[in-house]
Amino acid sequence: MKNNVLKLMFLLFASSILAQANKVEIVKNNQGTKLVVDGKDFMINGMNWDYVPIGTDVTNANFYNQSDDVIKAGLDTEMRLLKNMNVNAVRQYVGVPAKWVTYIYENYGIYTLLNHQFGRYGLTLDGVWTPITDYSDEKTQELLVSEMIKLVEDYKDVPGILMYMMGNENNYGLFWQGAETEDFPEGEEQKRAVGERRGRPMYRLMNEVAKQIKAMDTNHPVAICNGDVLFIDIIAEECKDVDVYGANTYRGESFGDFFEVVKNQLEMPVMFTEFGADAYNALADKEDQYWQAHYNLLNWKEIYENAAGLGKAGNSIGGFTFQFSDGWWKLGFNDRKDADTHQTGASWSNGGYYHDTKDGSNNMNEEWFGICAKGPTDPRGLYDLYPRAAYYALKEAHALNPYDEDIDLDFVQNYFKNISITEAVLKARGDKAALGNSDIDKLGISRLSAQFTTFNTGGSLITTPETADPNDTQTFPNELGFDHMQSYFVGIEGKPTSNMRANVDFNILGNVADNPINEIFYENVGRPITVTNSQGEEVVINDNNRVRVYQAEFEWKAKEFDLRGFYRTGHYHWAYEGDFFNLYPEANYGPNLDIYNGEILGIEVDAKGELEGLKAAFGPQLWWGANPTMLLKYSTNIAKWDVTGIYHRDLNTDLEFDDTGRRVLNPNQVRSGIIPAWPTERATIALEREFGDFGITLGGMWGGNPLNGSSFQVFNEQTDVVLVDKINSDDNWGAKGKITYQNGPFNWYAQGSYMGLVANGGVDQTRTFTGWRLKDSGSGNMTNFLTGLTFSAGNLQIAPNFMYQKPLVDPMPNGAPGPGRLRNVIDDPFAVRQGNRETTAGEILFTFDPTPGTWMYAWDSDRSEDAKFAMSAGFVYKHHPTAMDGHIGFLADRTFFAFGESAPAVDLWEAHTRIVSKVNRDLGIIGNFYYGNGQGNGDSKRTITRFGGDIRMLYNQFKLMSHVKVNDWGPFDYHRDFNLTYPLQLMLDVSTTIGKPDWFILPSTQIGIRGMWRSMDQNSPRYSPTNTFTDTFPPKPVISPVGFPNGTEWEIRTYIHINIGK
Repeated sequence: MKNNVLKLMFLLFASSILAQANKVEIVKNNQGTKLVVDGKDFMINGMNWDYVPIGTDVTNANFYNQSDDVIKAGLDTEMRLLKNMNVNAVRQYVGVPAKWVTYIYENYGIYTLLNHQFGRYGLTLDGVWTPITDYSDEKTQELLVSEMIKLVEDYKDVPGILMYMMGNENNYGLFWQGAETEDFPEGEEQKRAVGERRGRPMYRLMNEVAKQIKAMDTNHPVAICNGDVLFIDIIAEECKDVDVYGANTYRGESFGDFFEVVKNQLEMPVMFTEFGADAYNALADKEDQYWQAHYNLLNWKEIYENAAGLGKAGNSIGGFTFQFSDGWWKLGFNDRKDADTHQTGASWSNGGYYHDTKDGSNNMNEEWFGICAKGPTDPRGLYDLYPRAAYYALKEAHALNPYDEDIDLDFVQNYFKNISITEAVLKARGDKAALGNSDIDKLGISRLSAQFTTFNTGGSLITTPETADPNDTQTFPNELGFDHMQSYFVGIEGKPTSNMRANVDFNILGNVADNPINEIFYENVGRPITVTNSQGEEVVINDNNRVRVYQAEFEWKAKEFDLRGFYRTGHYHWAYEGDFFNLYPEANYGPNLDIYNGEILGIEVDAKGELEGLKAAFGPQLWWGANPTMLLKYSTNIAKWDVTGIYHRDLNTDLEFDDTGRRVLNPNQVRSGIIPAWPTERATIALEREFGDFGITLGGMWGGNPLNGSSFQVFNEQTDVVLVDKINSDDNWGAKGKITYQNGPFNWYAQGSYMGLVANGGVDQTRTFTGWRLKDSGSGNMTNFLTGLTFSAGNLQIAPNFMYQKPLVDPMPNGAPGPGRLRNVIDDPFAVRQGNRETTAGEILFTFDPTPGTWMYAWDSDRSEDAKFAMSAGFVYKHHPTAMDGHIGFLADRTFFAFGESAPAVDLWEAHTRIVSKVNRDLGIIGNFYYGNGQGNGDSKRTITRFGGDIRMLYNQFKLMSHVKVNDWGPFDYHRDFNLTYPLQLMLDVSTTIGKPDWFILPSTQIGIRGMWRSMDQNSPRYSPTNTFTDTFPPKPVISPVGFPNGTEWEIRTYIHINIGK
């Protein structure tokens, strides 16, 4: 009994000791400076650590927002590896919950250096995301001070905290504006001016914060994180109350005079917060584990040699190797892309790493700094790590304690000399083989997917028969009842070298369903078709398109260029790279590319080295509906102006006409519902520059030269006569200008353009300040003016916007006297449609976003928005005093025609809202709602009033999608072309997945059920209460449906998708 009581008292005493905050001190004596933790000398054998699965980045990985069992599993896996490596501290950024700091410490003996970025990558001030931090600004100072005070209050008594640190090479951030590392600016005068103007206020503020922290917490030191020794003289003057000088330092094999410079300038010890080497050889274009271990080992040797008591500088207290695992997200981070591919590009040059640079070539491969390689992500969002040679070499290095008795400088040097990198490389080969990163993996299966779907359909008062008519092979759905479909995808990937990758996905069809009420979909090209053979006999082909290429792409990253080829995989635009007139549009079309069986095919080339700034794109169909074409773009800087020139030419600019005088179109483009543009040749130049808070962009354009001499009709209202004119060289010119002003909560822009009759650009693909819907269409035959402003108050942004546009030549009127007709994009060199219709429009947009760092209008906002509640609400009003020229319609057999009339002049309006609520890590809801009026694209005179919305919800492994639409068009283009509407449309889809579902529609393993229901009236396709209708498209009732009840159409779909790979 007595022994049990003693054991209990011992356990209680031990637990109370563990539960207390650690006493961490900086101790100086005549031998140097040490870090002492709980009375023991402590050399920091540290590691930069995070948990970012492949396919995510630091903004959306949200490791500590996962469930406790997932967090624990991730920590246990990685902390075991770190402990085995003899690591005793990790560097983590603010956001790690206190309980996990303690968990890591109590279970693995590993401390946490808690790092606040201190405005390095921007701040939210008064609800406005401010990407560049002004440390002299009073509001900025108040925010940073309050955040640091809150941090200390929350963590000062947490076991496992080693110290606090402010910043992450924030002195470099005074020059750079993004997270990606770049070559450093040249010119000492420029550096010094920036240091004095922007750096000194920052360091002064850091020191003020350090004093406040130390007044609150006497148990933990305060460090700053600087970039090497830049501005160390200012630090010496301004940061006298900071305890530890932390530095991100990449100098190659040796830190050189770093220890002595710090010793002579500062009264504080050295802690390396980042250093190391990447595991990729930029010259050999392959992974190189030997040299990574080589540089890391030599760096740690110098860190130990300069520890207190060994006879050198005596001011080294350790460091944090960069980093534990590869960061796949880094190179494309500013554009939020390529996080699922391991990029081999080098983003900056460093001669200290001499083994893989030549003549100043870039050699720092940001995505390959991991001491461990990163494995694929499992359904829980976890992954395994595969140690590289540096892991085993540093494990041996960290086994040495330079503060042990009888340790001197000779011992340290001999100890490191006896660590064999070759042996470490041999140990790591097993890990590399387990990861599958070897020559045997040059060819493999990238994707296996099977999709099984059933359809049960029904309805009333509709044309769809109970049983299919064997004589009608063109009408779908062809019957009510049950049907099924199977669609398989197989992907094959090849990697001839580490810098080249190619992938092709094949689609293999089983049965293709004939009864889905949404009758247009990717697999429907596999339906039987009837053709006429050479003898004039009709032949039914039942195995049409059973195997075909679904998509393909390749990528080759060479020293002189990056080359990308794509077939149905898409590409981004150049609008943020000087393409002011939007000649090169983005080609990411989501599900629509599959629905209409569209195609895009081409090659992009980005030059490097001496030709940096040159880009090219060429191919048969670079974007959906494009002619075979080529584009060249070159960007440079001249006298502080960013200058970009683009030349675009369709490969065949000859015009071909049929016997009726109509332009001959590419049948492949028309088949997917696209009318290609007239062949063109264009050139643009754009100049951009910032003047303080103002930005100016000016541009000129020449385009449409192949159309010169083409004729077009003009209606003279005074004489009621139709005239014929011709395109001439004056119609080829366009000009555009834009000015912006940005200052905290207030932003403003204005822009205007003059575009000749055939000087066609593209729709503006950029976002200016917020999510406005009124934009420059880039169309020819137009002058326009737009202006808008945003004002933010707290988390609320108010943004009015105005647009006026008017065509140079008005549309032909409905009912023009012969031989007059409406112009259209097939028969005429230009037409007046939505993009250049005379419009006076205004909108007001309200945005409530408490987390502006995850922007409400970013392309990936569905994923990245993390607010408990965020909302946008807007109202758009458009005054249209005139009608338009003719639209092009498609019939059921995909033949096309020009509408003889157009919708009338009508003012249009719409209210819209988007709501995002990421309630917690397991529950998220996104809703979109609208209410307004609208016109069909064709000749219908009917104006509809429509409203509806869609809601998507993710809960654990379940996904719910739904929509409600009232008096709205159906899902396909032809519904709006012919103004076909349904009184009510309902959809509900519920599915569950292996792993967490995605907000985007991506291949995954899931099982689900979907129900669709529509009511139908005289404006709906397939509505036929009398079952008598015309033989036209769309069919029309022979007997008036007035007085008959609404019809219905419904579908219940079940599906199972099994997917392995991307």
